[in-house]
Amino acid sequence: MNQAPHDAAPQDNAGEPGDDAALPASPATFDIPPIPPVGGGRLAATGVTADGKPQRCGVIAIVGKPNVGKSTLLNALVGQKISITSRKAQTTRHRITGIHTQDATQFIFVDTPGFQTRHNTALNKSLNKTVLGAVGDVDLVLFVVEAGNFTLGDAKVLSLLKPGIPSLLIANKLDAVHRRAELAPWLKTMQERHPFNEFVPMSAKSPPDVQRLFGICEKYLPEQAWWYAEDELTDRSEKFLASETVREKIFRFTGDELPYTSTVIIDKFEEEASKVHKRMVRIAATIVVERDSHKAMVIGDKGERLKRIGTEARQELEKAMDAKVFLELWVKVRSGWADDEARVRSFGYE
Repeated sequence: MNQAPHDAAPQDNAGEPGDDAALPASPATFDIPPIPPVGGGRLAATGVTADGKPQRCGVIAIVGKPNVGKSTLLNALVGQKISITSRKAQTTRHRITGIHTQDATQFIFVDTPGFQTRHNTALNKSLNKTVLGAVGDVDLVLFVVEAGNFTLGDAKVLSLLKPGIPSLLIANKLDAVHRRAELAPWLKTMQERHPFNEFVPMSAKSPPDVQRLFGICEKYLPEQAWWYAEDELTDRSEKFLASETVREKIFRFTGDELPYTSTVIIDKFEEEASKVHKRMVRIAATIVVERDSHKAMVIGDKGERLKRIGTEARQELEKAMDAKVFLELWVKVRSGWADDEARVRSFGYE
């Protein structure tokens, strides 16, 4: 292996991060008088499964304010990590599609950025455009809130839901609610705010809850041929997933120190022949921040933080891509990039 450059993350053999433990199952759903399903209005040739069942396929948008668990829910529904998760709000930047095919139904989930109500930057305008585009042409909307809570941020996202498209109220993080009886008055007020088709109390970390959600969503999807192969999990490239994985580790290791206006650009993503590994990928990435002080936060004392970011990102990518990965990381300052529309577009945002 080549010597890692200055500001890069040398490799090591640290262990894999642990998985979240499963939580107890939640109560059953409560039916709310439904709106007749309209869906996204698409027409497609119908298909059948190998055992003759008619196929179902549809697009489901996952929306909510920042940091309510949308990305965690998407990853749980798909069965592996597709979207960035972090305790820090505003980490999802793109419309990310996750695909799950189960029995005769293909679920196409779209994770969106949390709708931004503060800091009217070019970056936030781009994020909000992504949210508005996602909720307009889908078959079903999952409106995610923290169980028992409703804030101005939640209200702003709720106002974006289009009439005629079925919607489910996903009361997430149910495991954090100590008195379930207190949800009844909260549910009544939520029904008054929007005519949700159903109320689904759940925890995205509970496998039984996730399976139950599949059964609920299925009936809102139209009978039509699947859009993707049965084993596909996302429409995003490995290059994009590499960028998101590095960015997630940045937020995980910097906590609240680093403003969320940092991004990751993939400079090189190349497969190389190897006599030892069945697949080998070499990745070079640049972490873009707005200030010299932010650069120092990412690099850390004697480069230790950057090394940890690179090591964990590499290990996760090796597992996801089933390949040996060599990862080089650099940190560069681009002052005011989040306010520059041209630069925001050049970094891959719409």
